[in-house]
Amino acid sequence: MTEQPDYSRLAGGAALGARLRRLSERIDRESARVYAAFGIDFEQRWFGILNQILLNGPMTVGDIATTLRVTHVSVSQSRRSLEARGFVKSLSDEKDARRRPIALTPRGQALTVELAALWQALGESAKELNAEAGDLIPLLNRLDDALSRQSLLDRALAHLQTSD
Repeated sequence: MTEQPDYSRLAGGAALGARLRRLSERIDRESARVYAAFGIDFEQRWFGILNQILLNGPMTVGDIATTLRVTHVSVSQSRRSLEARGFVKSLSDEKDARRRPIALTPRGQALTVELAALWQALGESAKELNAEAGDLIPLLNRLDDALSRQSLLDRALAHLQTSD
C-alpha cells in the first residue's frame, strides 16, 4: 500500500485550521504519553485551569475563559471533570451569589505538587520545539492579531463578494 499524501502540508495556508488542529492534537496526545509514562492519570485540557488557579488563586469559569482566551463552555466542561475527580471545588462568593470561584481541593493541591516537575519538563520541551521550529510564537501572535483585526468570517465574505 502506498503512503497517502499529506493533504494539510500540500494545501499550505488553505488548510491552516486543519494543520493547527492536527498539531494541537499531536502535542496533547504526546503530553498524555508523558503523564502515562509516570503513571499519572491526567488530561492535558486540565492544565490551563489548574495553572491559572495556582497563579491567581480561586477564579470563576468566566475569568479563566477570559484569561486563557478560550470558550466558557470549554472551561466549564473541564471544570466538571476536575470536580468529578475531586481536584477542584466551587466556592461561594459572599458579595455575589452568582459568582462561583473554583479552588483547588487538598487532592488538587497534592496533584499540582506531584506534577510540578513534569510541567517544568513539558514547558522546557515546548521551548525547545519552538526554537527548533524557528520561533513560532511571534508568528502565532501575528496570526492571532490578524484574526482580531479581521475575522475569518469577514475575510471569507469579502472574497465571496468579489467573486460575484
